[in-house]
Amino acid sequence: MFYKGKNSIQMNHFFKVITLVCLLFSSLLTFGNPPNDDKFVVVLDAGHGGKDPGKVSHGYNEKDIALKIVLAIGKELEKDPKIKVVYTRKTDVFVELVERGRIANKANANLFVSVHCNAHTSSASGTETYVLGLHGNKKNFEVAKAENEVIFLEDNYETNYAGFDINAPEATINITIGQEENLSQSIEIAKMIQDKFTNTLKRKNRGVKQAAFVVLHQTIMPSVLIETGFITNTEERNFLKSTSGQSKISHAIVEAIYGYKTIIDENTGNVLISPHVPVTPVVATPEETLNTSNNAIIFKVQIASSSRDLPLKPENFNGLKTISQEKAGTIYRYFYGATNSYDRAKVLLKEAKKSSYNDAYIVAFRNGTKISVTEAIKSASN
Repeated sequence: MFYKGKNSIQMNHFFKVITLVCLLFSSLLTFGNPPNDDKFVVVLDAGHGGKDPGKVSHGYNEKDIALKIVLAIGKELEKDPKIKVVYTRKTDVFVELVERGRIANKANANLFVSVHCNAHTSSASGTETYVLGLHGNKKNFEVAKAENEVIFLEDNYETNYAGFDINAPEATINITIGQEENLSQSIEIAKMIQDKFTNTLKRKNRGVKQAAFVVLHQTIMPSVLIETGFITNTEERNFLKSTSGQSKISHAIVEAIYGYKTIIDENTGNVLISPHVPVTPVVATPEETLNTSNNAIIFKVQIASSSRDLPLKPENFNGLKTISQEKAGTIYRYFYGATNSYDRAKVLLKEAKKSSYNDAYIVAFRNGTKISVTEAIKSASN
């Protein structure tokens, strides 16, 4: 059938539009980014790079060692079709800390792993893995300060990190509720990494620690920063710079990532209730009378979350009393104690950890709504 005049022009236009739509749809199917629902996304971050060498010792740069370890980790993980690997850098380039976080957040990552080397004026040695938190002590502060100083190489650091003074030990950065929720998972993977370093590689274990690392603050998923060893220690520098050492370190991290992924897969992202172990039950001291008026701040210690609805009995929580529960969707969160005092909350946290809840952490509420602990501390002090 042939069309003439105006109708013919309209039909030709119609078919062109249909063809264009089909081509666009086809290109989306072929070249579009598929959803990550079926893949575990790991963002690997090689510390420093480009004009920022990181720590330097005897001609060896932290940025080079970190990159080689990260590329080795990625090479192993990329063999698994169920894992997607994203890099913040794959070459010797400078990447701002804020941009590293953006890369991870844009990738909708399940895990962020930042690799570094440590340094000290003494003969210090060993590995340590950090999660986001306030500076626990002077040593943690000095490590975080050294890693954070890279922001001064960035063009817009005053805008990107407004209000955060890396030279002040008492400085804090606003930790969001989402980051608090991720803390338990961050500690879990950090412990696995340290266990692999200690038990498999026989490296000195300096533990899992918390500090205000800017790069961890930029991410919205479970995140860790690994100090793989001291580049200033002769023995450790030789290990870190060697192909064999880098291979062993990367393999240990890969095994830890797989162990963490297995837990996530088996428990659909929930943190399991800590298993019962033979411990001496800790009985909390009597709680003060709570101020529950409008805008009153209430601190609690979150000890676990699970899909199971457990009776709030001491025998279900390693002897701890004053347990409360909150349901969010299909997940139950369990809290120990309740107080208007942050100092008292820190005591409760110690008691929870003595009862084997090593991943417990402080949370805060106002008018029944969860708020960040940083905001709660500021409000409580006013």
